[in-house]
Amino acid sequence: MRTETAPAADRAPAPPPVGWDQARARVHAAGLAAALPVAARPLVETDGQTLAEPLTTRTDLPAFPTSSVDGWAVRGAGPWAVVGRVLAGGSPPPLTEDGTTVEIATGAMVPTGTTAVLRIEESERTPDGRVAGTPRATPEWREPGEEAYAGEELLPAGTPVDPAVIGLAASCGYDTLPVRRAPRAALLVFGDELLTAGPPGAGRVRDALGPAVPAWLRRYGCELTADDVIGPVADTLPAHVAALRAALDSADLVCTTGGTMHGPVDHLHPALAELGADYVVNTVAVRPGFPMLLAQLTDADGRVRFVAGLPGNPQSAIVALVSLVAPLLAGLQGRSMPVLPQVTLAEPVPGRGDFTHLALVRLDRAAGTAHPVRHVGSAMLRGLAGADGFAVIRPGTSGEPGSPVPVVPLPLLPGERTS
Repeated sequence: MRTETAPAADRAPAPPPVGWDQARARVHAAGLAAALPVAARPLVETDGQTLAEPLTTRTDLPAFPTSSVDGWAVRGAGPWAVVGRVLAGGSPPPLTEDGTTVEIATGAMVPTGTTAVLRIEESERTPDGRVAGTPRATPEWREPGEEAYAGEELLPAGTPVDPAVIGLAASCGYDTLPVRRAPRAALLVFGDELLTAGPPGAGRVRDALGPAVPAWLRRYGCELTADDVIGPVADTLPAHVAALRAALDSADLVCTTGGTMHGPVDHLHPALAELGADYVVNTVAVRPGFPMLLAQLTDADGRVRFVAGLPGNPQSAIVALVSLVAPLLAGLQGRSMPVLPQVTLAEPVPGRGDFTHLALVRLDRAAGTAHPVRHVGSAMLRGLAGADGFAVIRPGTSGEPGSPVPVVPLPLLPGERTS
């Protein structure tokens, strides 16, 4: 049973909602201001993290002239007398006389004095053991600095680290990378009406956010385990305060589900007040999901932690994730504000008056178009399961077929890239 109904006179009125773009900018700035510490990590441990410093080359790439083919490094005109062999990993002596050659392997260092590299398949041996053939006009080796020069910036700070970045860093000679650690997250599920197992019934509904939100958070680069998911938390103010205090002890971000309004059994706002939290954003002019919030708490030592209040309706909660949590986590990881790609609406999407409308859509990436999906009520998840993201319909407008609109993609797994 829900308890602790507050007298109507004691309930704070809901504040005016913040514009959706303004809310995203605020939370991203708050994240950047509290960006997570930097640590040097071995390359194999950096996937999904974020470069804290620009990635620059330690040498020219390649560092020395490198044969592109298996063949013969020759000097002067042929036929050429064979004076040696050079394999990858060796440092060959120079070719000092015209008419000489060394056999060379792909990736091997080209000897000083080489005037051309002759492909093995385009060469032949003369009766006296010399090598004959006609080298191609285009050099068959890579020059030092062809890919990058020593000290050149290849990637800026704030770049997400994926396998391609790890490989590039290794090729530059790095053993470790300075990265910002992954944010630690926790989830508190509020609501006495929630079931955590079995089908819904008898006035109680199945909790869909407790199992799903951690997976979304991991896709945004967070670390959390099953032990970091707590709930349902009892619908009392002391229980809310205790659960928040415990979660904030180790987490950089605590997400909560439900209780974001100012109703008689909504205890999140009073709990934040008791903990001394300050609002970064308190309600957003977006539909669905407007009663979302982000608050921050600062310890005496300057450590900043965040609480993201997600509405209890499942789709509204995901709207809050993409609207507030995604920009916050980008800032905490030292990344720039996520850039929203543009798509063309294939079908009409209604506006929501003075509110931004985030409309679930399925993307046809080949055509660059977005198609609205069905079953998109704020309490529904069926439409979300078949969608790729949310089309952004600005306040005071409607989405007409053929019009370009931004789209907020649903998050991918760490390291994945969009097609």
